[in-house]
Amino acid sequence: MSVPSVTPDWSFEREHWRRGYFRVAGVDEAGRGAWAGPVMVAAVILPGTAAEYPFRDSKQLSAAQREAYAAQVREVAVSWAVEHAWPDEIDRLNILGATHAAAARALARLDPAPQALVTDYLKLRTDLPLKAPPRADALSYSVAAASLLAKTERDRLMLDLDAQHPGYGFAGHKGYGAPAHRAALRDLGVSEAHRRSFAPIRALLNEPERLL
Repeated sequence: MSVPSVTPDWSFEREHWRRGYFRVAGVDEAGRGAWAGPVMVAAVILPGTAAEYPFRDSKQLSAAQREAYAAQVREVAVSWAVEHAWPDEIDRLNILGATHAAAARALARLDPAPQALVTDYLKLRTDLPLKAPPRADALSYSVAAASLLAKTERDRLMLDLDAQHPGYGFAGHKGYGAPAHRAALRDLGVSEAHRRSFAPIRALLNEPERLL
């Protein structure tokens, strides 16, 4: 695999450090755009030593690299937590609301608690100092670390859903709108794992012939 053209650093964390906030939590999600399964949110506080890590945006890595680096995140982190919102919560709150709720739960579990946050363009409702730049998962070590935990934990849950709902191919496409997923929906219909408020699933429930 080629080396990513963009690698993380501590720029956003340093802005918090200069203001005296040394426990900076990176926050990232996985699965917001999927049609099925949970949205997963991770929060990670790394040691404020400005050490270099191999952590990268999870989308830039192979599955084996993600697993190896996620294990390293759990080993070196000052604290970390992963929370999820299942389709019923997503349908009730909408995907952004459910992502915010899962993020709040993850942050509440951090011990010690964070003093400031960096997120991947997730503008959380919080009293903590917050930086939410786009592409933070590729630019910030803390957010990259969170992206690794969110992605690997979600992939594990999608493997469980694949066993619980055979035929949909969740282990492969992870609930996203891939052609194989569309074909499975045509053949099997909507499962309990699907997000019924999402437009493609709602269209299938209301007018099956229009989606597929």
